[in-house]
Amino acid sequence: MNDKANVTKANEGARPEVALLPPVDVIEDASGITLFADLPGVPKEKLNLQLEAETLTIDGEVELNAPQEIESSHVEVRLPRYRRVFTLSRELDSEKATAEFKNGVLKLRIPKAEHAQPRRIDIKVS
Repeated sequence: MNDKANVTKANEGARPEVALLPPVDVIEDASGITLFADLPGVPKEKLNLQLEAETLTIDGEVELNAPQEIESSHVEVRLPRYRRVFTLSRELDSEKATAEFKNGVLKLRIPKAEHAQPRRIDIKVS
């Protein structure tokens, strides 16, 4: 799995929009990969996952609702969007991917295809 870019632009071809890169941890085991992405401030309704061919795109819009009477004196996060694009291995079965989103953390599980999973070969005694 390869990360395509350090800085991404949402809506390629349309008006370029710079997005934040969410921190992502990828854990691989014998049966597949598990990806954890931190997306604070993104509600489930504004999170979009897209698996197309060998490309995984994570896109989320930050929604921070501050009361109207409060004005920020200091803002560190100015970009309202997270976006990250990965190239997936052909060994992964994207048709069987599952996702959970809880407390701003996305957990995405993509198992390996049957042909790529380790298997035990029985030895016959003759």
